[in-house]
Amino acid sequence: AKNSIKEPGVKRFDVLQQSDDPIKFVLVEVYLDESGVEQHKKTAHYNNWRKEAERMVDGERIRTRYVPVWPEVY
Repeated sequence: AKNSIKEPGVKRFDVLQQSDDPIKFVLVEVYLDESGVEQHKKTAHYNNWRKEAERMVDGERIRTRYVPVWPEVY
């Protein structure tokens, strides 16, 4: 997250820990546009995270996509 937020296409990158189950986390990523997502996936820190996350995730990684409504990020 510390490296991701420095990317020009990243508007916000939050790491949230579940209060009643501290081994569960949610990443909330907000990008300026789809190209920001694609650029993020090409970075070394993303690829390092992906390798590490595979070892830590128990079960299927869940991905849900949302679009910003307010405030506008563009």
